[in-house]
Amino acid sequence: MCLFRRPIMSSGPIVNGGVQIHQSRRLPDFLQSVNMKYVKLGYHYLITHLLTLCSVPLMAVVVIQASQMNPDDIHQLWLQLQYNLVSVIICSAVIVFGSTVYIMTRPRSVYLVDYSCYKPPSHLQARFEEFMEHSKLTGDFDESSLEFQRKILERSGLGEETCVPEAMHYIPPRPSMAAAREEAEQVIFGALDNLFANTNVKPKDIGILVVNCSLFNPTPSLSAMIVNKYKLRGNIRSFNLGGMGCSAGVIAVDLAKEMLQVHGNTYAVVVSTENITQNWYFGNKKSMLIPNCLFRVGGAAVLLSNKSLDRRRAKYKLLHVVRTHRGADDRAFRCVYQEQDDAGKTGVSLSKDLMAIAGGALKTNITTLGPLVLPLSEQLLFFATLVAKKLFNAKVKPYIPDFKLAFDHFCIHAGGRAVIDELEKNLQLLPVHVEASRMTLHRFGNTSSSSIWYELAYTEAKGRMQKGNRVWQIAFGSGFKCNSAVWEALQNVKPSLHSPWEDCIDRYPVEILV
Repeated sequence: MCLFRRPIMSSGPIVNGGVQIHQSRRLPDFLQSVNMKYVKLGYHYLITHLLTLCSVPLMAVVVIQASQMNPDDIHQLWLQLQYNLVSVIICSAVIVFGSTVYIMTRPRSVYLVDYSCYKPPSHLQARFEEFMEHSKLTGDFDESSLEFQRKILERSGLGEETCVPEAMHYIPPRPSMAAAREEAEQVIFGALDNLFANTNVKPKDIGILVVNCSLFNPTPSLSAMIVNKYKLRGNIRSFNLGGMGCSAGVIAVDLAKEMLQVHGNTYAVVVSTENITQNWYFGNKKSMLIPNCLFRVGGAAVLLSNKSLDRRRAKYKLLHVVRTHRGADDRAFRCVYQEQDDAGKTGVSLSKDLMAIAGGALKTNITTLGPLVLPLSEQLLFFATLVAKKLFNAKVKPYIPDFKLAFDHFCIHAGGRAVIDELEKNLQLLPVHVEASRMTLHRFGNTSSSSIWYELAYTEAKGRMQKGNRVWQIAFGSGFKCNSAVWEALQNVKPSLHSPWEDCIDRYPVEILV
């Protein structure tokens, strides 16, 4: 769990037409800075499920013992019970009470029936040369800003097929409210139409709807827009999450999961997207130009269910959701910040401390997640080095738990090449483990909260998802937040119809030259 020990490279001011690169502070050693309360929190989550974990084996032992009894054993047991009426009553009461507690506290299983990722039409693609030509023709950017954007594009890991909204293809661009609504409708309805077609679920069957979009929150809300379009039922529990950043997709899944614990025998739909049309930055502040180069059109719709009958057709079962929020720290709160520049132009500013803050949030998150997913052997090795470091001041080499033993596939938010590079190095992952993230960034760009679903679709399209495989989805977002979701495949998963990768998966992976 020792993260980001390598010095982080961040862009500085433009000097003589080039980009000056400098090193930011080295992050602290994990074992020297680990907060034990997050380790305890992970074990607290584990203990809360202990009753469920223990009751199933106990019931199995009882059934096995009962099946081995012969008629004479049963007769002798009956005779003993006749002369121990008080004991029988007490035992019965204990059994009834225990069964009631188990039924009342047992969490409902949450299944992922299917999901759909929106694939933008090819006419919205923004090739690098076209992107730079349009940026120049708008007249809003000076030469220094244009050179900065060119450098960012070259180092971003994005390919030539990523898409920007229709409004950004005009000269000058037309970022109106109507255009933003049109982008939202195309992405959200495109994903939902495909989801309903693939699952044969009627919109009227949906009991819970959760929509997350950070930067575009019109009135009526996006969730109301969906209710109106598909004529969802009047008693639907609908939620619209705004301003929660790129990790809001996991937050939306967590909210849907909690709602499914309360409302039985129902479906929940989670829609994750971001809207670019009205959030393009037309100024010259370097830290606010980066989102223009990275964020692209995309969205995903996910169908969740707590119906036991859906287990047979579901793709995955949700195992864990762990959320970490660092908003109490001022630096973390402001590291991704929507504001106006000196010229009054609005954009999202990215702090030079972003990678360090992301590393701290990730460190906290996996410290809590570790006890839930890591094998006992890895936990013992971690604690041995931790105790030696804390109690004896031993100069032991920090032990990094091997998360490859806990997960078969990794869906790391495709926020940028540097994020993927750092997680690959410091979690000691292999290139194949981050392949889905790199290829999603290359083909679709940073689609914000929906990127983890494009990555999962990539893994399925490659035919790598086998029954019993575990998937770790991890995302970062403004606030500052780091959130994880863990899924288990219930079958050998095949790609859904109209997968975003269906016409290009044979071309991937591609070599990304920077």
